[in-house]
Amino acid sequence: MPFTPSDPKFRNYGHSPHPSTDSNKNFQDIPIDPEHQEIRVLITTNHEFPDGGLRAWTVVLGSFLTLFSTVNSYGVYQHYYQETMLKDTPASIISLIGGIQLFMLYSLSPIIGKVFDAHGLKYILPAGTFIFVLAIMMISLCEEGKVYQFFLAQGVLFGIGNALLFTPAYAVIGHWFKNRRAFAIGIVASGASVGGIVYPIILQDLIPRVGFPWAVRVTGFLTLACLLIACSTMRTRLPLQGKCSWKRVVDLNGFKDPRYCFSTIGAFFNFYGLYIPYFYIQTLADKHGLSHVLVSYLFVLINALGIPARVIPGLLGDRIGNLNTLIPTNFISAILCFAVWLPSRSAAMDVSFACLYGLFSGAMLGSFPAYISAITPVEVLGARLGSIYFVLAIATLIGTPSAGALVKIPDQKHFNSLIIFTGFLLLIGAFMFTFARVKHSRKLWAKV
Repeated sequence: MPFTPSDPKFRNYGHSPHPSTDSNKNFQDIPIDPEHQEIRVLITTNHEFPDGGLRAWTVVLGSFLTLFSTVNSYGVYQHYYQETMLKDTPASIISLIGGIQLFMLYSLSPIIGKVFDAHGLKYILPAGTFIFVLAIMMISLCEEGKVYQFFLAQGVLFGIGNALLFTPAYAVIGHWFKNRRAFAIGIVASGASVGGIVYPIILQDLIPRVGFPWAVRVTGFLTLACLLIACSTMRTRLPLQGKCSWKRVVDLNGFKDPRYCFSTIGAFFNFYGLYIPYFYIQTLADKHGLSHVLVSYLFVLINALGIPARVIPGLLGDRIGNLNTLIPTNFISAILCFAVWLPSRSAAMDVSFACLYGLFSGAMLGSFPAYISAITPVEVLGARLGSIYFVLAIATLIGTPSAGALVKIPDQKHFNSLIIFTGFLLLIGAFMFTFARVKHSRKLWAKV
Protein backbone atom coordinates (compact mmCIF):
# COMPACT_ATOMS: atom_id res chain seq x y z
CA MET A 1 0.00 0.00 0.00
CA PRO A 2 1.38 3.46 -0.84
CA PHE A 3 2.32 6.11 1.73
CA THR A 4 1.07 9.66 1.46
CA PRO A 5 3.24 12.78 1.65
CA SER A 6 0.44 14.69 3.35
CA ASP A 7 -0.04 11.97 5.97
CA PRO A 8 0.32 13.66 9.37
CA LYS A 9 1.60 10.36 10.70
CA PHE A 10 4.84 11.16 8.95
CA ARG A 11 4.64 14.91 9.32
CA ASN A 12 4.57 15.17 13.11
CA TYR A 13 7.78 13.40 14.04
CA GLY A 14 9.32 16.48 15.63
CA HIS A 15 13.04 16.59 16.33
CA SER A 16 14.80 13.41 15.15
CA PRO A 17 17.74 11.99 17.09
CA HIS A 18 19.47 11.90 13.73
CA PRO A 19 18.49 15.21 12.11
CA SER A 20 19.02 15.98 8.48
CA THR A 21 22.20 17.76 7.52
CA ASP A 22 20.36 20.84 6.29
CA SER A 23 18.18 21.55 9.30
CA ASN A 24 18.19 21.02 13.01
CA LYS A 25 14.78 22.47 13.82
CA ASN A 26 12.27 21.06 16.16
CA PHE A 27 8.65 21.17 15.09
CA GLN A 28 8.00 23.97 17.53
CA ASP A 29 10.55 26.11 15.71
CA ILE A 30 8.58 26.14 12.47
CA PRO A 31 7.31 29.67 11.81
CA ILE A 32 3.53 29.90 11.76
CA ASP A 33 1.47 32.91 10.86
CA PRO A 34 0.09 34.45 14.10
CA GLU A 35 -3.46 34.20 12.86
CA HIS A 36 -2.95 30.45 12.50
CA GLN A 37 -1.19 30.04 15.85
CA GLU A 38 -3.92 27.62 16.88
CA ILE A 39 -2.49 25.08 14.44
CA ARG A 40 0.66 24.77 16.55
CA VAL A 41 -1.35 24.38 19.73
CA LEU A 42 -3.51 21.65 18.25
CA ILE A 43 -0.59 19.74 16.81
CA THR A 44 1.80 19.92 19.72
CA THR A 45 -0.57 19.40 22.61
CA ASN A 46 -1.33 15.74 23.22
CA HIS A 47 -4.64 16.23 25.01
CA GLU A 48 -6.07 18.16 22.06
CA PHE A 49 -6.15 14.90 20.07
CA PRO A 50 -9.17 12.70 20.89
CA ASP A 51 -7.07 9.54 20.37
CA GLY A 52 -10.32 7.58 20.49
CA GLY A 53 -13.99 8.05 21.09
CA LEU A 54 -16.96 7.39 18.82
CA ARG A 55 -16.26 10.24 16.40
CA ALA A 56 -12.60 9.34 15.94
CA TRP A 57 -13.30 5.65 15.42
CA THR A 58 -16.00 6.37 12.85
CA VAL A 59 -13.33 8.24 10.88
CA VAL A 60 -11.15 5.13 11.12
CA LEU A 61 -14.08 3.07 9.86
CA GLY A 62 -14.50 5.37 6.87
CA SER A 63 -10.81 5.23 6.02
CA PHE A 64 -10.81 1.45 6.44
CA LEU A 65 -13.73 1.12 4.01
CA THR A 66 -12.01 3.47 1.58
CA LEU A 67 -8.89 1.32 1.43
CA PHE A 68 -11.03 -1.82 1.41
CA SER A 69 -12.79 -0.49 -1.70
CA THR A 70 -9.79 0.88 -3.58
CA VAL A 71 -7.62 -2.22 -3.26
CA ASN A 72 -5.62 -3.06 -6.36
CA SER A 73 -6.76 -6.55 -7.46
CA TYR A 74 -5.20 -6.22 -10.88
CA GLY A 75 -3.41 -9.56 -10.53
CA VAL A 76 -6.81 -11.24 -10.90
CA TYR A 77 -7.66 -9.14 -13.93
CA GLN A 78 -4.22 -9.77 -15.47
CA HIS A 79 -4.74 -13.52 -15.35
CA TYR A 80 -8.28 -13.31 -16.72
CA TYR A 81 -7.33 -10.93 -19.53
CA GLN A 82 -4.47 -13.15 -20.67
CA GLU A 83 -6.83 -16.13 -20.83
CA THR A 84 -9.92 -14.51 -22.38
CA MET A 85 -10.54 -10.79 -22.93
CA LEU A 86 -7.09 -9.88 -24.30
CA LYS A 87 -5.67 -13.31 -25.12
CA ASP A 88 -3.99 -12.06 -28.30
CA THR A 89 -2.31 -9.14 -26.51
CA PRO A 90 1.28 -9.48 -25.21
CA ALA A 91 1.61 -9.89 -21.45
CA SER A 92 3.77 -6.77 -21.25
CA ILE A 93 0.94 -4.65 -22.70
CA ILE A 94 -1.65 -6.14 -20.35
CA SER A 95 0.54 -5.55 -17.32
CA LEU A 96 1.09 -1.96 -18.46
CA ILE A 97 -2.57 -1.30 -17.64
CA GLY A 98 -1.87 -2.18 -14.01
CA GLY A 99 1.36 -0.21 -14.16
CA ILE A 100 -0.54 2.91 -15.22
CA GLN A 101 -2.85 2.47 -12.23
CA LEU A 102 0.12 2.54 -9.88
CA PHE A 103 1.77 5.37 -11.81
CA MET A 104 -1.32 7.54 -11.48
CA LEU A 105 -1.55 6.75 -7.77
CA TYR A 106 2.05 7.67 -6.95
CA SER A 107 2.42 10.62 -9.31
CA LEU A 108 -0.83 12.32 -8.28
CA SER A 109 -0.56 11.72 -4.53
CA PRO A 110 1.73 14.72 -3.82
CA ILE A 111 -0.70 17.02 -5.62
CA ILE A 112 -3.76 15.54 -3.94
CA GLY A 113 -1.96 15.82 -0.61
CA LYS A 114 -1.62 19.55 -1.17
CA VAL A 115 -5.33 19.85 -1.95
CA PHE A 116 -6.14 17.91 1.23
CA ASP A 117 -3.94 20.23 3.30
CA ALA A 118 -5.80 23.23 1.88
CA HIS A 119 -9.42 22.04 1.65
CA GLY A 120 -9.65 18.75 3.51
CA LEU A 121 -12.13 16.17 2.19
CA LYS A 122 -14.66 18.68 0.86
CA TYR A 123 -13.82 18.19 -2.82
CA ILE A 124 -11.53 15.22 -3.23
CA LEU A 125 -13.60 12.57 -1.42
CA PRO A 126 -16.85 13.05 -3.41
CA ALA A 127 -14.87 13.47 -6.64
CA GLY A 128 -12.84 10.35 -5.94
CA THR A 129 -15.99 8.34 -5.16
CA PHE A 130 -17.67 9.38 -8.41
CA ILE A 131 -14.59 8.82 -10.60
CA PHE A 132 -13.66 5.49 -9.00
CA VAL A 133 -17.13 3.95 -9.27
CA LEU A 134 -17.48 5.32 -12.80
CA ALA A 135 -14.17 3.64 -13.72
CA ILE A 136 -15.39 0.27 -12.44
CA MET A 137 -18.60 0.55 -14.44
CA MET A 138 -16.62 1.53 -17.54
CA ILE A 139 -14.44 -1.57 -17.08
CA SER A 140 -17.58 -3.70 -17.20
CA LEU A 141 -18.39 -2.19 -20.60
CA CYS A 142 -14.98 -2.84 -22.16
CA GLU A 143 -15.12 -5.06 -25.23
CA GLU A 144 -13.02 -8.13 -25.85
CA GLY A 145 -9.82 -7.34 -27.77
CA LYS A 146 -10.24 -3.54 -27.44
CA VAL A 147 -7.05 -2.82 -25.47
CA TYR A 148 -7.43 0.97 -25.55
CA GLN A 149 -10.72 0.73 -23.65
CA PHE A 150 -9.03 -1.11 -20.79
CA PHE A 151 -6.19 1.42 -20.78
CA LEU A 152 -8.58 4.35 -20.46
CA ALA A 153 -11.00 2.79 -17.95
CA GLN A 154 -8.79 0.60 -15.78
CA GLY A 155 -5.48 2.35 -16.24
CA VAL A 156 -6.15 6.09 -16.34
CA LEU A 157 -9.64 6.65 -14.87
CA PHE A 158 -9.31 3.96 -12.19
CA GLY A 159 -5.86 5.28 -11.25
CA ILE A 160 -7.09 8.87 -10.87
CA GLY A 161 -10.03 7.82 -8.71
CA ASN A 162 -7.76 5.61 -6.60
CA ALA A 163 -5.34 8.47 -5.95
CA LEU A 164 -8.18 10.82 -4.95
CA LEU A 165 -9.39 8.36 -2.33
CA PHE A 166 -6.23 6.65 -1.13
CA THR A 167 -4.27 9.73 -0.09
CA PRO A 168 -6.85 11.41 2.20
CA ALA A 169 -7.83 8.05 3.76
CA TYR A 170 -4.44 8.03 5.49
CA ALA A 171 -4.02 11.76 5.99
CA VAL A 172 -7.28 12.30 7.86
CA ILE A 173 -6.24 9.88 10.64
CA GLY A 174 -3.64 12.41 11.80
CA HIS A 175 -6.43 14.85 12.60
CA TRP A 176 -7.84 12.54 15.26
CA PHE A 177 -4.99 10.43 16.66
CA LYS A 178 -1.52 11.08 18.05
CA ASN A 179 -0.55 8.69 20.84
CA ARG A 180 -2.56 5.87 19.25
CA ARG A 181 -1.92 6.92 15.69
CA ALA A 182 0.19 3.90 14.72
CA PHE A 183 -2.57 1.60 15.92
CA ALA A 184 -5.23 3.53 14.00
CA ILE A 185 -3.09 3.63 10.86
CA GLY A 186 -2.56 -0.13 11.15
CA ILE A 187 -6.31 -0.71 11.23
CA VAL A 188 -6.81 1.53 8.19
CA ALA A 189 -3.97 -0.13 6.28
CA SER A 190 -5.42 -3.57 6.93
CA GLY A 191 -8.46 -2.50 4.93
CA ALA A 192 -6.47 -2.88 1.71
CA SER A 193 -5.49 -6.43 2.63
CA VAL A 194 -9.05 -7.37 3.63
CA GLY A 195 -10.29 -5.93 0.33
CA GLY A 196 -7.55 -7.88 -1.41
CA ILE A 197 -9.15 -11.02 -0.03
CA VAL A 198 -12.82 -10.17 -0.62
CA TYR A 199 -12.75 -8.63 -4.10
CA PRO A 200 -10.75 -11.39 -5.83
CA ILE A 201 -13.05 -14.02 -4.31
CA ILE A 202 -16.13 -12.14 -5.58
CA LEU A 203 -14.69 -11.77 -9.07
CA GLN A 204 -13.45 -15.32 -9.38
CA ASP A 205 -16.74 -16.73 -8.09
CA LEU A 206 -19.07 -14.56 -10.16
CA ILE A 207 -17.28 -14.43 -13.52
CA PRO A 208 -18.07 -18.07 -14.40
CA ARG A 209 -21.66 -17.69 -13.16
CA VAL A 210 -22.83 -14.30 -14.43
CA GLY A 211 -20.06 -13.27 -16.81
CA PHE A 212 -17.32 -10.65 -16.62
CA PRO A 213 -19.47 -7.49 -17.05
CA TRP A 214 -21.90 -8.24 -14.22
CA ALA A 215 -19.21 -9.60 -11.93
CA VAL A 216 -17.39 -6.28 -12.24
CA ARG A 217 -20.63 -4.32 -11.72
CA VAL A 218 -21.32 -6.20 -8.49
CA THR A 219 -17.92 -5.07 -7.19
CA GLY A 220 -18.83 -1.57 -8.34
CA PHE A 221 -22.06 -1.55 -6.32
CA LEU A 222 -20.21 -2.89 -3.27
CA THR A 223 -17.59 -0.17 -3.71
CA LEU A 224 -20.26 2.52 -4.01
CA ALA A 225 -21.91 1.39 -0.76
CA CYS A 226 -18.60 1.39 1.11
CA LEU A 227 -17.55 4.78 -0.22
CA LEU A 228 -20.91 6.37 0.61
CA ILE A 229 -20.40 5.25 4.21
CA ALA A 230 -16.87 6.67 4.06
CA CYS A 231 -18.17 10.02 2.79
CA SER A 232 -20.58 10.23 5.72
CA THR A 233 -18.05 9.30 8.42
CA MET A 234 -14.72 10.82 7.38
CA ARG A 235 -14.18 14.38 8.64
CA THR A 236 -11.17 16.62 9.18
CA ARG A 237 -10.70 18.31 12.57
CA LEU A 238 -7.60 20.49 12.52
CA PRO A 239 -7.56 23.94 10.84
CA LEU A 240 -6.86 23.80 7.10
CA GLN A 241 -4.54 26.03 5.09
CA GLY A 242 -7.33 27.37 2.90
CA LYS A 243 -5.22 27.66 -0.21
CA CYS A 244 -2.78 25.47 -2.11
CA SER A 245 0.88 26.37 -2.41
CA TRP A 246 2.51 24.53 -5.31
CA LYS A 247 6.04 25.76 -4.62
CA ARG A 248 6.80 22.83 -2.30
CA VAL A 249 5.23 19.86 -4.06
CA VAL A 250 8.74 18.42 -4.42
CA ASP A 251 12.08 19.26 -2.79
CA LEU A 252 15.30 18.01 -4.42
CA ASN A 253 17.58 19.22 -1.62
CA GLY A 254 17.13 15.91 0.11
CA PHE A 255 19.46 14.28 -2.41
CA LYS A 256 22.35 16.16 -0.78
CA ASP A 257 21.90 13.77 2.16
CA PRO A 258 23.45 10.36 1.25
CA ARG A 259 21.00 8.56 3.52
CA TYR A 260 18.08 10.05 1.62
CA CYS A 261 19.78 9.44 -1.71
CA PHE A 262 20.60 5.76 -1.11
CA SER A 263 17.14 5.16 0.36
CA THR A 264 15.45 6.65 -2.69
CA ILE A 265 17.55 4.52 -5.05
CA GLY A 266 16.73 1.47 -2.94
CA ALA A 267 13.03 2.30 -3.07
CA PHE A 268 13.19 2.68 -6.86
CA PHE A 269 14.59 -0.82 -7.35
CA ASN A 270 12.32 -2.26 -4.69
CA PHE A 271 9.15 -0.83 -6.22
CA TYR A 272 10.41 -1.79 -9.66
CA GLY A 273 10.17 -5.45 -8.66
CA LEU A 274 7.73 -5.39 -5.73
CA TYR A 275 4.49 -5.88 -7.67
CA ILE A 276 5.76 -8.33 -10.31
CA PRO A 277 4.84 -11.42 -8.24
CA TYR A 278 1.40 -9.92 -7.56
CA PHE A 279 0.77 -9.63 -11.29
CA TYR A 280 2.22 -12.95 -12.48
CA ILE A 281 1.93 -15.53 -9.69
CA GLN A 282 -1.44 -16.81 -10.91
CA THR A 283 -0.35 -17.06 -14.53
CA LEU A 284 2.76 -19.05 -13.63
CA ALA A 285 0.88 -21.31 -11.21
CA ASP A 286 -1.57 -22.06 -14.01
CA LYS A 287 1.38 -23.23 -16.13
CA HIS A 288 2.39 -25.54 -13.28
CA GLY A 289 -0.91 -27.35 -13.65
CA LEU A 290 -2.49 -26.24 -10.38
CA SER A 291 -6.25 -26.53 -10.10
CA HIS A 292 -8.25 -23.51 -11.15
CA VAL A 293 -9.57 -23.05 -7.61
CA LEU A 294 -6.09 -23.05 -6.08
CA VAL A 295 -4.71 -20.72 -8.74
CA SER A 296 -7.53 -18.27 -8.12
CA TYR A 297 -6.72 -18.10 -4.40
CA LEU A 298 -2.99 -17.42 -4.65
CA PHE A 299 -3.60 -13.68 -5.01
CA VAL A 300 -5.92 -13.88 -2.00
CA LEU A 301 -3.17 -15.53 0.05
CA ILE A 302 -0.66 -12.77 -0.74
CA ASN A 303 -3.14 -10.16 0.43
CA ALA A 304 -4.19 -12.15 3.50
CA LEU A 305 -0.59 -12.30 4.74
CA GLY A 306 -0.35 -8.58 3.99
CA ILE A 307 -2.50 -7.88 7.07
CA PRO A 308 0.21 -8.78 9.62
CA ALA A 309 2.80 -7.41 7.19
CA ARG A 310 1.36 -3.94 7.72
CA VAL A 311 1.25 -4.17 11.51
CA ILE A 312 4.25 -6.19 12.69
CA PRO A 313 6.98 -4.15 10.90
CA GLY A 314 5.54 -0.98 12.42
CA LEU A 315 5.76 -2.44 15.90
CA LEU A 316 9.31 -3.66 15.26
CA GLY A 317 10.27 -0.30 13.78
CA ASP A 318 9.26 1.46 16.97
CA ARG A 319 11.53 -0.86 18.96
CA ILE A 320 14.59 -1.51 16.76
CA GLY A 321 14.33 1.12 14.02
CA ASN A 322 12.58 1.27 10.66
CA LEU A 323 15.65 0.68 8.52
CA ASN A 324 16.75 -2.19 10.75
CA THR A 325 13.35 -3.75 10.03
CA LEU A 326 13.28 -2.92 6.34
CA ILE A 327 16.68 -4.31 5.33
CA PRO A 328 16.22 -7.94 6.47
CA THR A 329 12.67 -8.12 5.08
CA ASN A 330 13.98 -6.86 1.72
CA PHE A 331 16.71 -9.47 1.64
CA ILE A 332 14.24 -12.19 2.61
CA SER A 333 11.85 -11.12 -0.17
CA ALA A 334 14.67 -11.37 -2.71
CA ILE A 335 15.82 -14.75 -1.37
CA LEU A 336 12.25 -16.08 -1.58
CA CYS A 337 12.23 -15.33 -5.31
CA PHE A 338 15.42 -17.35 -5.86
CA ALA A 339 14.91 -20.12 -3.30
CA VAL A 340 11.15 -20.73 -3.47
CA TRP A 341 9.55 -19.19 -6.57
CA LEU A 342 12.29 -20.09 -9.06
CA PRO A 343 12.41 -23.85 -8.35
CA SER A 344 8.65 -24.06 -7.74
CA ARG A 345 6.82 -26.67 -9.82
CA SER A 346 4.16 -27.75 -7.33
CA ALA A 347 1.16 -26.45 -5.47
CA ALA A 348 2.96 -26.56 -2.13
CA MET A 349 5.83 -24.39 -3.38
CA ASP A 350 3.54 -21.88 -5.09
CA VAL A 351 1.36 -21.53 -1.99
CA SER A 352 4.43 -21.23 0.24
CA PHE A 353 5.85 -18.46 -1.91
CA ALA A 354 2.53 -16.56 -1.99
CA CYS A 355 2.24 -16.66 1.80
CA LEU A 356 5.87 -15.83 2.60
CA TYR A 357 6.22 -13.11 -0.04
CA GLY A 358 3.00 -11.45 1.09
CA LEU A 359 4.28 -11.49 4.67
CA PHE A 360 7.76 -10.03 4.08
CA SER A 361 7.30 -7.73 1.07
CA GLY A 362 4.65 -5.63 2.85
CA ALA A 363 7.18 -4.12 5.27
CA MET A 364 8.40 -1.78 2.54
CA LEU A 365 5.13 0.12 2.41
CA GLY A 366 5.32 1.37 6.00
CA SER A 367 8.94 1.19 7.16
CA PHE A 368 10.40 3.17 4.27
CA PRO A 369 8.32 6.38 4.62
CA ALA A 370 8.72 6.19 8.40
CA TYR A 371 12.52 6.18 7.99
CA ILE A 372 12.45 9.08 5.53
CA SER A 373 10.35 11.07 8.00
CA ALA A 374 12.94 10.45 10.72
CA ILE A 375 15.82 11.94 8.68
CA THR A 376 13.92 14.85 7.16
CA PRO A 377 13.02 18.25 8.68
CA VAL A 378 9.30 18.35 9.30
CA GLU A 379 8.79 21.58 7.38
CA VAL A 380 9.93 19.97 4.10
CA LEU A 381 8.81 16.39 4.73
CA GLY A 382 5.80 16.49 2.44
CA ALA A 383 7.87 17.94 -0.40
CA ARG A 384 10.65 15.37 0.05
CA LEU A 385 8.20 12.50 0.11
CA GLY A 386 6.69 14.09 -2.99
CA SER A 387 10.08 13.89 -4.71
CA ILE A 388 10.29 10.20 -3.87
CA TYR A 389 6.75 9.68 -5.11
CA PHE A 390 7.67 10.78 -8.61
CA VAL A 391 10.64 8.39 -8.60
CA LEU A 392 8.40 5.54 -7.47
CA ALA A 393 5.79 6.44 -10.08
CA ILE A 394 8.36 5.79 -12.80
CA ALA A 395 9.42 2.51 -11.16
CA THR A 396 5.85 1.18 -10.94
CA LEU A 397 5.08 2.30 -14.50
CA ILE A 398 7.97 0.43 -16.11
CA GLY A 399 8.27 -2.45 -13.60
CA THR A 400 5.56 -4.92 -14.55
CA PRO A 401 5.57 -4.16 -18.32
CA SER A 402 9.34 -4.70 -18.58
CA ALA A 403 8.90 -7.94 -16.66
CA GLY A 404 6.12 -8.93 -19.04
CA ALA A 405 8.47 -8.39 -21.96
CA LEU A 406 10.53 -11.29 -20.59
CA VAL A 407 7.64 -13.71 -21.04
CA LYS A 408 6.73 -13.14 -24.68
CA ILE A 409 6.62 -16.92 -24.83
CA PRO A 410 4.75 -18.05 -21.67
CA ASP A 411 6.85 -21.11 -20.88
CA GLN A 412 8.88 -22.03 -17.80
CA LYS A 413 12.18 -20.88 -19.31
CA HIS A 414 10.93 -17.36 -19.89
CA PHE A 415 9.20 -17.23 -16.51
CA ASN A 416 12.50 -18.20 -14.91
CA SER A 417 14.00 -15.07 -16.48
CA LEU A 418 11.18 -13.00 -14.99
CA ILE A 419 11.74 -14.49 -11.53
CA ILE A 420 15.51 -13.94 -11.63
CA PHE A 421 14.94 -10.39 -12.84
CA THR A 422 12.56 -9.74 -9.92
CA GLY A 423 14.94 -11.25 -7.38
CA PHE A 424 17.87 -9.12 -8.52
CA LEU A 425 15.79 -5.95 -8.42
CA LEU A 426 14.80 -6.62 -4.81
CA LEU A 427 18.37 -7.59 -3.96
CA ILE A 428 19.78 -4.34 -5.37
CA GLY A 429 17.17 -2.40 -3.40
CA ALA A 430 18.16 -4.21 -0.20
CA PHE A 431 21.85 -3.36 -0.73
CA MET A 432 20.99 0.31 -1.34
CA PHE A 433 19.13 0.41 1.97
CA THR A 434 22.15 -1.24 3.60
CA PHE A 435 24.39 1.55 2.26
CA ALA A 436 21.94 4.09 3.74
CA ARG A 437 22.14 2.22 7.04
CA VAL A 438 25.96 2.41 7.04
CA LYS A 439 25.85 6.12 6.22
CA HIS A 440 23.42 6.67 9.08
CA SER A 441 25.38 4.69 11.67
CA ARG A 442 28.12 2.07 11.60
CA LYS A 443 27.11 0.81 15.04
CA LEU A 444 25.51 -2.60 14.61
CA TRP A 445 23.00 -2.20 17.45
CA ALA A 446 22.03 1.42 16.74
CA LYS A 447 18.32 2.09 16.36
CA VAL A 448 17.99 3.33 12.78
